[in-house]
Amino acid sequence: MSAQTKSSRADGRPSPLWTALPSWVLYPAGLVPAVYYIYSGVTNTLGPDPISTLENALGEWALIFMVIGLAISPIQRIFRVNLVKYRRAIGLVAFAYVTLHLSTYVGLDRQFVWSEIWTDIMKRPYITIGTASFLMLLPLAITSNNASVRKMGAAAWRNLHKLTYPAALLGAIHYVLLAKTWQAEPLFYLTVITALLIWRFARKKSRNSTAGNAGN
Repeated sequence: MSAQTKSSRADGRPSPLWTALPSWVLYPAGLVPAVYYIYSGVTNTLGPDPISTLENALGEWALIFMVIGLAISPIQRIFRVNLVKYRRAIGLVAFAYVTLHLSTYVGLDRQFVWSEIWTDIMKRPYITIGTASFLMLLPLAITSNNASVRKMGAAAWRNLHKLTYPAALLGAIHYVLLAKTWQAEPLFYLTVITALLIWRFARKKSRNSTAGNAGN
């Protein structure tokens, strides 16, 4: 291993090993599970309750990509692997799964009967929380482009995209409440997302404390 490669790993800069893949590849690759489940639904191979299976699978993949996106900073900090260039693509793929999950509920489960959908939002906590998560993610998806960064300014753009954190947490809570019992899988996602958020805020607090001590 060359001294240059060692240096790039030590300071967290991208190395050719981890960043050779162009970010656009993540869009078709990330949506392969969606294509599989939608195809299985069309061919009637999703089991006795295909709509529920499709809806749950799409929602779970949304959480998987949210976890991956939240894990990028800890991976960079702990393992010195910088995957930041892929964060936008991962976030947009996660939003695509959230949208497909919601579309399955609205179009197939409730068949666009808006009165029933509104009743669900008002009376079913897991639907309320899931809707709130989607509404938080919507402006993030709309502004996930360079033009929005230039128009808003980097600081305002970063502040807006902090909505990722409560949106991911609400998505995990939505899954736990949807399960209605203390099942291991929903609790796993909630635990992992909570741990990643605690790590992030602890890290931020440590940096602020260090900066404050340096200023004294």
